[in-house]
Amino acid sequence: MSAAADADYVPTKHPWLLLCTMMLTTVMVALDSTIANVVLPHMQGSLSAAQDQIAWVLTSYIVATAIFIPPTAYLAARLGRQRMLAGCVAGFLAASMLCGTATSLTEMVAYRFLQGAFGAGMAPLGQALVMDSFPREKHGQVLSLWGVGAMLGPILGPTLGGYLTEALNWRWVFYINVPICVVALLGIWKTVPQLKTRRDVPFDMFGFALLSLALGAVQLMLDRGHSQNWFSSMEIVIEATVAGLCFYLFLVHMFTARAPFIEPRLFKDRNLVVGLVLIAVVSMVMMAQMALLPSFLQQLMHIPVDTVGMMLMPRGLASMIGMVVTARLIGRVDQRAMMICGMVGFGLSTYEMSTINLYVDNFTIVRIGLMQGFSMAFVVSPLSIAAFSTLAPDLRTEGASMFALMRNIGGSVGVSVLFTRVAQVTQAEHARLGESVTAFSDPLPPAWQWDTIAGAMSLDGEIVRQAASIAYVHTFLMMAMLALLAVPLCLLFRRPARQTGAQPLGSLVAE
Repeated sequence: MSAAADADYVPTKHPWLLLCTMMLTTVMVALDSTIANVVLPHMQGSLSAAQDQIAWVLTSYIVATAIFIPPTAYLAARLGRQRMLAGCVAGFLAASMLCGTATSLTEMVAYRFLQGAFGAGMAPLGQALVMDSFPREKHGQVLSLWGVGAMLGPILGPTLGGYLTEALNWRWVFYINVPICVVALLGIWKTVPQLKTRRDVPFDMFGFALLSLALGAVQLMLDRGHSQNWFSSMEIVIEATVAGLCFYLFLVHMFTARAPFIEPRLFKDRNLVVGLVLIAVVSMVMMAQMALLPSFLQQLMHIPVDTVGMMLMPRGLASMIGMVVTARLIGRVDQRAMMICGMVGFGLSTYEMSTINLYVDNFTIVRIGLMQGFSMAFVVSPLSIAAFSTLAPDLRTEGASMFALMRNIGGSVGVSVLFTRVAQVTQAEHARLGESVTAFSDPLPPAWQWDTIAGAMSLDGEIVRQAASIAYVHTFLMMAMLALLAVPLCLLFRRPARQTGAQPLGSLVAE
């Protein structure tokens, strides 16, 4: 396919510089979704917050992102992509500086909400701009490179957060965004064209309100479910009811309204629908693992936070190498085969994590991380390309918004459900292991003698530690099974047509 024949191709003066700018914005937003995870204990003391309260620092960002991703297409049409993207980056910069200066939990939660709201549109806008700025035969290459940002952000977040906290203090996990935002603004001004805006685009306020309530209620339910003992709490029941009712009303409204908030034509594209389901599953496994593994290493194995960051860094490097390899293979190898290999590799490496114990050596953790990072690269890039290969060009921004939304929801569900599973199994294993310690057991070390208060507390702490380790490996096994069970979804994509000619990368037009 020639560039001339590609009706949706919008030439720009500096397309590769635009790609670098979009990668930068994507890395920044993805980084902030996880960079605060490892510094929560440090924030907790500075902000005088309880352990259950400090989690709102993460929740507020996730909720804001979920709510403000869907309006991206409308705002981009009304304001123009350049203005909207520049406004998002500028707002993200201001919110990051405010987060760094927060002196109370209320301020931090409010500023993190603003940060999530401004950052919500960057990834879908970046993906749409990359696809529109290169001819279709280049999509495989450029989306693989853009995907480096989406992959590296969550992976490098804990590493960078741990380093900045140890070297400086936790506030620098937010201040680090300032120079990145300045460079991104210069890149947007130089590379992103300001095309004609569409003032006639209607805004479905009723649909937006229903979807926002549904997404907000779901995120709150997922985040607070564990601490409130799920559906035994009236709060969780109310949130689940609001989410279900609003989502049902939104679906009815979407398919009956004259100008709905989300274009129903999106769901007529089989590749996009399959892609939305698969990205939710992939994010569920990947994000949950990136949240569980640092907790396992720090809390159970007592590894310092900066060392944990260094152990997780090779995973990101493997992802970068994998993205480069996939960029060369796309167009020559069936994308479905690449996704299957990636999911199987990730599933098998995650299964190996279910065989570790509290005495596993650091090299094993790094080796498994290398395999997981490399395998995920073979899933994310082909998945992004296959999902959009048959979508109409005028639906790309809206499709990219839905893709980002499902990625966020999948990650939230995975983290909440699997952390709850860890807590449940820990409790059950604690009871089982505790029953095995009796007066007729083998002699215990002096530090664990239960005839003293200190010894009994020390013994109980070790039982909790061992029970938690069993719970973690049990959860890793669940994640491996989920990854492997998702493999058949890859076969539901329409087979991409092979590119003829001498181009290095093939066409992504489906049969």
